[in-house]
Amino acid sequence: MIFIVVKFKVKPDWSDRWLDLTRGFTEATRAEPGNLWFDWSRSVDNPNEFVLVEAFEDDAAGDHVNSDHFQQAMKDMPQALVETPQIISEKISANGWNRMDELSVD
Repeated sequence: MIFIVVKFKVKPDWSDRWLDLTRGFTEATRAEPGNLWFDWSRSVDNPNEFVLVEAFEDDAAGDHVNSDHFQQAMKDMPQALVETPQIISEKISANGWNRMDELSVD
């Protein structure tokens, strides 16, 4: 799978509106064939930083980047950002989430 983590530093006046701005993009991406997950988190240290964790089946990432909703999001997001987002994008051998061996909850 393709595993992607992106950090978005959002302008303070956009922080409370970021999830609204990205809602259509998020919903459309989650509905894509081959999308495994597409989850937003907000930093506990910096309320103006959002982290996106996403994963796609190997052959689906290209379709995602070429989709209309992706292209539209790339036009919509810059107005709310302080800087270019930071990304890690890697092809990994996992095919989903595993249980954490070091911490077991019964």
